[in-house]
Amino acid sequence: MGRYIDDILQPGEKVLYSTNAHWIFYLPAIAAWIVAIVLFALSRMTATEGIVLLCLSASAVVAIVALYWTLKAWFHRWTTETDVTNMRVVHKAGFIKRRTFEMSLDKVESVDVNQTILGRLLNYGSVTVRGVGEGSETIDTIASPLDFRNHITAR
Repeated sequence: MGRYIDDILQPGEKVLYSTNAHWIFYLPAIAAWIVAIVLFALSRMTATEGIVLLCLSASAVVAIVALYWTLKAWFHRWTTETDVTNMRVVHKAGFIKRRTFEMSLDKVESVDVNQTILGRLLNYGSVTVRGVGEGSETIDTIASPLDFRNHITAR
């Protein structure tokens, strides 16, 4: 299975910039893995059998949740593409249920970037692309939103 953008390129069209969902999607999974490891370490530090069993059980449950969140974040990043070509902006999300957004660069009226403080520190944010007569589309939590905006607005 190739990239979506490679399947829809028109003759003479080339990809200028590609970005993806930011790694921040892994943050809940990372936190859960840390909790699972701490619970496992606590089970090794105590001698009381009941507490050992409780810590091991809790560690196993948290590890299963962490694995689910890791796979969910990976799948989201794998199935999300955001690209700028020399003719249009293309965003695709989803695998079986696919949602796409395409807008000609000639129709782009403005591009707004919204970043939190953490987003500025870790270089992620949301980008809203407004089109002339086409409405607007917000792309959430993408990596390098300012570079993405600059590739859309640069002529």
